[in-house]
Amino acid sequence: MKNKRIRKILSIGVNTVLYTALVIAILLVATAKFSGGEPNVMGYQLKTVLSGSMEPEFMTGSVIAVNPDVDVKSFEAGDVITFMKDADTLVTHRIIDVTNSGDNVLYTTKGDNNDGPDTEPVLAENVVGEYTGFTVPYLGKLIDFANSPTGAIVFLIIPGALMIFYSAFSIWRALSTFVDEKEKEKANVH
Repeated sequence: MKNKRIRKILSIGVNTVLYTALVIAILLVATAKFSGGEPNVMGYQLKTVLSGSMEPEFMTGSVIAVNPDVDVKSFEAGDVITFMKDADTLVTHRIIDVTNSGDNVLYTTKGDNNDGPDTEPVLAENVVGEYTGFTVPYLGKLIDFANSPTGAIVFLIIPGALMIFYSAFSIWRALSTFVDEKEKEKANVH
């Protein structure tokens, strides 16, 4: 009786882990695909760190949360911002100086790990958001992998196949138990 209870608890635990892993994998891949590579969570943009320019604040391969809902003209020296360097490049660096020029605000930025400031000042209009201080080390590497064809197989197809095989095994085991009980009943009747 105790063995059946332990097996039932283990079965529920395995099912829970498999379903949770599959749901997380689906959400991770789907949000990355639908948002063009960077997922959004509760209004925050998750950005993958591609260089070591801000180490040790955050390491290469980390995921950082960026708040896009900010007043782009209100930053001060010391704030860490994400901005468009050009049409295809986002950069996250620390503001070291703020210059007001009429209606324009310019930020001089620098990566914490760089020797000098960035060569071009950043127009406030090019700021995408502010770094929130939330970092998950190495998750960016996992997201990049999940976006690859191999990653899709690893995170979607393999957990799905494991769930199917585990479900088939659970059904087979339940049917075997049912058949064994019916055979025992027949043996006890005769």
